[in-house]
Amino acid sequence: MDLSIIIVNYNVKEFLQQAVTSIRQAGRSLDCEVIVVDNASADGSVELVREKFPDVKLIANAENRGFAVANNQAMKIARGDFILLLNPDTIVQENTFSVIVDYFRQHPDCGMVGCKILNPDGSLQLACRRSFPTPWVALTKIVGLSRLFPRSKLFGKYNLTYLDPNENYEVEAISGSFMFFRREVMEQIGYLDESFFMYGEDLDWCFRVREAGWKIYYLPDTQIIHFKGESSKKSDTDLILQFYRAMKLFVEKHYQNRYFHVPQWLLMAGISARALLTFVSRLINYLLPGIIDWLLLNLSLALAIFVGIYLRFQFFPLQAYLPVMMVYSLIWIFCLILSDAYYHSKFSSLRAAQGVLLGLIFNASLTFFFNQYAFSRAVVLSASVFSVVTLAGWRFAVKLLARFKKLPFLGSLGNALLGRKAIIVAVPEDGTAIAEKLRQSVDAGYDILGLVTPTQQAPGDSSRQLTMLGALENLDSIISRTGAREIIFATEGVSFDKILHIISRTSRKDVTFKLVPRSMDVIIGKASIEYIGDLPLVDIQYRLSQPRNRIAKRIFDIFVAVALLIVFLPVFFYLIVFKGARCEKKIIVGPLEKNIPVCFFKGKKLTERQKKLPLLGAVLLGRISLVGAPFVFLNENKNFQAADLKPGVTGLAQISRNTSGTAEDIERYNQFYMKNYSIQSDVEILIKALFRI
Repeated sequence: MDLSIIIVNYNVKEFLQQAVTSIRQAGRSLDCEVIVVDNASADGSVELVREKFPDVKLIANAENRGFAVANNQAMKIARGDFILLLNPDTIVQENTFSVIVDYFRQHPDCGMVGCKILNPDGSLQLACRRSFPTPWVALTKIVGLSRLFPRSKLFGKYNLTYLDPNENYEVEAISGSFMFFRREVMEQIGYLDESFFMYGEDLDWCFRVREAGWKIYYLPDTQIIHFKGESSKKSDTDLILQFYRAMKLFVEKHYQNRYFHVPQWLLMAGISARALLTFVSRLINYLLPGIIDWLLLNLSLALAIFVGIYLRFQFFPLQAYLPVMMVYSLIWIFCLILSDAYYHSKFSSLRAAQGVLLGLIFNASLTFFFNQYAFSRAVVLSASVFSVVTLAGWRFAVKLLARFKKLPFLGSLGNALLGRKAIIVAVPEDGTAIAEKLRQSVDAGYDILGLVTPTQQAPGDSSRQLTMLGALENLDSIISRTGAREIIFATEGVSFDKILHIISRTSRKDVTFKLVPRSMDVIIGKASIEYIGDLPLVDIQYRLSQPRNRIAKRIFDIFVAVALLIVFLPVFFYLIVFKGARCEKKIIVGPLEKNIPVCFFKGKKLTERQKKLPLLGAVLLGRISLVGAPFVFLNENKNFQAADLKPGVTGLAQISRNTSGTAEDIERYNQFYMKNYSIQSDVEILIKALFRI
């Protein structure tokens, strides 16, 4: 047998399916076997292999025995002249196996080969060629010199960043996600060291391969995609600890007696320092919104003291008030936590405002019960106003910058409200099916720009509900023209070879590439799996059906409608007196097919917004809501059913750009809104409707 391909899997079923599918296409010209070792996955991986890949040799472990142990289990039964250890979160090019086997046969001194490994955005995954962590190499990595001077041979040895990634050369180590080696190597040096549970076993094996006299080569003539190239940054604390424990074990095993002039404790200290730095950076990233809020709260208090005391008494006792400011700001932070301003809704301006107002109640109470911590209530009130503006303002600024691609948006509202501009690459039939599933998944927030086909197609019209943007060969120009940020490939109609070629050729940092497997139930992307199946609409208790939420929504409508009527009163006068605006009565259909009379302005040269101003009166009377279902005018549209949701001046369906406007789409948005209703969502929708962001 030519080749044995070994995959160790743990709870990545969808990735595994893609990997095995790509392996089948790449192994057509060779006599291959595939061995999958499952480390007690709980996601149905074993059942998937048995059902869809019955020819695959499966070893199903009852417990997670670690990466090294699992690979050794498979290597003991492998029959190939060459063996490949492959991660399940990879996709191989169709010529990968044949190119590397030919290289082995032409270079008898070569014991192991690694290929070019790409991240999902097309960039090079640096770990695909690297050096051993000698004291100097480790030091340049730990202190960041390798990042500051990547082109320097002196400082860039860790990932060989000073070498051309498109050239072939001998290296010290390659990535464990793709390790291609001769059977003779395994027979000579033995199996992976099972002391390494996860991480480090690949580096250790490369070290032993070179000590045995074999050469290791980096071969960029073929390439793969590794979807979890950044998993160490996103993994949980236990996996990070495993990584640094593996580095410690590697140093103790290979360098203890090699570098007498470098004390071992110094190497251990460097590894420990790097681990500590990783944890600290993750902690800072997690706490950053709270740190920003705490600083702004203290700034608001200082400003309130200045305005309330200094301008009146020409005295600014800031130093004396610092302990008191600490107490007040910490109470506010606690109230922000209670308002969920740091977990699910860290970029919600409304949550921040709610937390500040809740803190105002607590802090104002201090003036009655704790005189030693008492501010003037005017100072507390002023600080609250400043805090609402600043805390809500920076969150809104983040979302605004994200909308214009100035910042990578991290919050969940970026999907549903800001939209995710996406292009589907597929044959027309598959593209239409994928687009329909994406539209059904309202919370995913995809804005489908159109379809790119593997071959040139005749441009479609709007009745097809999916615009034909062009052929795959013009994808770069299509991305630039449309501003797309996500490219979704359907693997049914586009070969893995083409997908890999496109990703490697594009190499754009601002574009994410994703795959939809043949089942079309999931999207596989950068270190993530996103389910796009139908929304569950059975046995759901809508939040808007709860009495307290209906009352809150009505109070919110009245408050905002009154405020807007006062603000726009001069506009009403101007439109009626100078523009000749007159009321035009129309009947819209409400819940339970109830007829609702509303008034629009009618007149020449009136904008759409000006025509809708009288609707504020209907909101005040309770006939319609500020945020609700789209208007359905009586006797004008027979295609739409009456919605269960009260009609609204605007709404989620009205502002969403990825809806085709069918009755099913609108009903889906209405149900999603009722299910997830909150005052916050109404505020966000109104902001987007007003400012078109």
